[in-house]
Amino acid sequence: MRILILSQYFVPETGAPQNRLFQWAKHFDKKGATVEVLTAMPNYPEMKIHQGYRGKFYMQEENQEIKIHRAWIYAGSSKAILPRLMNYFSFVFTSFLVGIFRTGKFDYVLCESPPLFLGITAYLLTVAKGARLIFNVSDLWPESAEKLQLVTNRFLLNTAASLERFLYRKSFLITGQTRGIVHNISSRFPQKNVYWFKNGADVKELEAIENDPYLREKLGFTPDDFLLLYAGIIGHAQGLGILLQAAANLRNSPSVKFLIMGSGPEKEKLLKMKEAEGLDTVFFLDSRPRKEVIPYIYASDAAVIPLRRLDLFKGAIPSKIFENLALKKPILLGVEGEAKELLIDTGKAGLAFIPEDPADLTAKILYLYSHEQEKKEYGINGYNYLLKEFNPGIIVNEFWNLINA
Repeated sequence: MRILILSQYFVPETGAPQNRLFQWAKHFDKKGATVEVLTAMPNYPEMKIHQGYRGKFYMQEENQEIKIHRAWIYAGSSKAILPRLMNYFSFVFTSFLVGIFRTGKFDYVLCESPPLFLGITAYLLTVAKGARLIFNVSDLWPESAEKLQLVTNRFLLNTAASLERFLYRKSFLITGQTRGIVHNISSRFPQKNVYWFKNGADVKELEAIENDPYLREKLGFTPDDFLLLYAGIIGHAQGLGILLQAAANLRNSPSVKFLIMGSGPEKEKLLKMKEAEGLDTVFFLDSRPRKEVIPYIYASDAAVIPLRRLDLFKGAIPSKIFENLALKKPILLGVEGEAKELLIDTGKAGLAFIPEDPADLTAKILYLYSHEQEKKEYGINGYNYLLKEFNPGIIVNEFWNLINA
């Protein structure tokens, strides 16, 4: 079987789709498939082409025996709609050219969405190469862009919605990262095959990454400090202002420290908020490659994972959860719906707080801080739940059997 994975985002970039797709590619390869990846020159989330990739239209490289084709992309940091569309459509164009002239025949083209527009390339490549389209949806776009008010232009939203319907109709199989996504698409397209292709984390892979047992000390923290880590995109959806509001509530508990690692469009705003409020217990860290993030998870006491309080996110499961579960770290989860039902109510992996409610987050932090034994039990519960329900080896094996059938 020959599989082409098409995604605007891929390692060495950091982020959920990058890690997930690389994980899938390695598992497909172990199954005996010929796997190639067609992606952009790495630039996310800084929106600057990485050193070593600049000034090139096409590159081919290998990472753990996975052949990777890279095409030029326009990378600009402007939030205006035109530069963002240039970013998306530049890769639609270059990925199509590279896909046509630099790759061979495939049985399946697995396309990651968003960006939704990349589905244009995916569809054209399936036609040109006689392949079937597997359309993987990790975020319901344009619905999420509209509800977060990231896109307000009605013509663009209507055009994107038409493209979404076209791509779903043309897909051999639609996959979604959560049950909420699967339910949403199935309710609108009951005649289509829609499959829950779970996220997960490979425990053995993470445990093999070198840890730094002295990291807390190097960062200037003491063994008595209670470190809460957020590592990921600092964007509109996360609502990370709640962490700074909780820090302000906890001025009388200076041992509780907040580490916010990453970059994104909201970072500058949060930095100004920290300075204005004089929050000495909040520390911002630059975005790091995945291997360098793992020691920070080891060094932390718990992970804080918030999202804004929108119905849209009741079907969301932030992928950063799984690495914390794999390393036996409890989670403070500010996400309603599916994530809470699975990971808190069933998995007992930590505590839930009401999204965008700093008082509730503050109370849950103090509870976890003062209940050491329960903190450890949450970590062990989450680890065991991950092995049972979100083991990537099992997940990919089930998907492999599906497409072979």
